[in-house]
Amino acid sequence: MLDLRLYMVQRLSALVMVPLVLGHIAVMIYAIQGGLSTGEILSRTQGSLGWGLFYGLFVLAVSIHAAIGLRVIVFETFGLRGAALSLLMWATGLGLLYLGARAVLAVTLA
Repeated sequence: MLDLRLYMVQRLSALVMVPLVLGHIAVMIYAIQGGLSTGEILSRTQGSLGWGLFYGLFVLAVSIHAAIGLRVIVFETFGLRGAALSLLMWATGLGLLYLGARAVLAVTLA
């Protein structure tokens, strides 16, 4: 039953990620074609609640999606099971969430 729930959560995180990835790519193409430098892009995102929420949700969805995906890969490749597999999944998810949240906060609050 846990596997089915994780499967569904991963699929839901993918549904959240699709428009965020497309939005991110569209913004990057617009910024590059407009000739914006990294500094100019960062200056536009600083203090923006909207961009902070956009990328915060992106980080959350990616952290969940990647942790569950890594869990499946490790199980199928190495046969790791039980508590060790769950610990790896949680450590990966929380680690990605922590690093991503730090990056989002550094850019939006700076």
